[in-house]
Parts: sequence; C-alpha cells; structure tokens
Amino acid sequence: MGLIRITKQFSFETGHALYGYDGKCKNVHGHSYKLAVTVIGEPITDVDNVKLGMVIDFGDLKKIVKQEIVDVFDHATVFNKNTPHVELAKELKDRGHTVILVDYQPTSENMIQDFAAKIQKRLPEHIKLFSLRLQETETSYAEWYASDNA
Repeated sequence: MGLIRITKQFSFETGHALYGYDGKCKNVHGHSYKLAVTVIGEPITDVDNVKLGMVIDFGDLKKIVKQEIVDVFDHATVFNKNTPHVELAKELKDRGHTVILVDYQPTSENMIQDFAAKIQKRLPEHIKLFSLRLQETETSYAEWYASDNA
C-alpha cells in the first residue's frame, strides 16, 4: 500500500508581543491561531488491528497536538525570554496569568518551527510529520514542510 497524508486542524487563542519591532505588533495583542497538522505514513494493513486502514488514529494525533501545543499555548501570553518583556511576564505570572517564555521572537515563523520539533518527538516511529500550517489571521499564515527542513 502507498503513503497517505492525513491532516487534523486545531485552534487556540494566544497573546504575544514582538520586542523591538517597528510596528503595532510591539504591543501585547492576541490571535485566534489555526494550526493544521499533516502527517504521512502507510495505512495499517493488519486485519487483526482495530485501526485497520488508518495511518494514525485522528484521536491519537489530537492527543499529541493538544498536549504539546494547544493545552500549553491556549489563552497564554508568549514572550521572548531574552528581552525586557521578562519583567512584564513576571508581573502577569504574579497576577495569575499563564505566560510562556521562549528563546525566540514569538512570530508565526518561529512558533511553527518550535511546534514541528515538539510534534515530531511524539509521533510513532512509522509516522512522519509532513507539514504544518499556522494561521495567525484570516489572511496571514506560516507553513513548515519536512522536505524543506531535511
């Protein structure tokens, strides 16, 4: 049997600010992110396997992405930990807010690379991450392809 790609879509709300940026995004703001996760593999052919015909159970893929990305980033605020935003992050944390400090500027381009690494670590050996699409606004998104990052 040949290779098949399957995609599962997710959504989450996340705030961020781009330190040092020369436009509006230097201010703390948020997005309704949409994440499409595409994996590739051969469907299961073992007739005794309850997942016969599946590349990966959508529920199993959902569990991985929710634990690594959605449950972590949803309704959190992301700041680059190497900027003065750490002071704001501490203040927000002290007031009970969920804050994520990352070692990169929290752009869609950097976030999608972070997400790819996290998802790849959790996939079964026979399933490969094919691509990610992280939509930040109705008209703007970043894409990551394994073939571009081999």
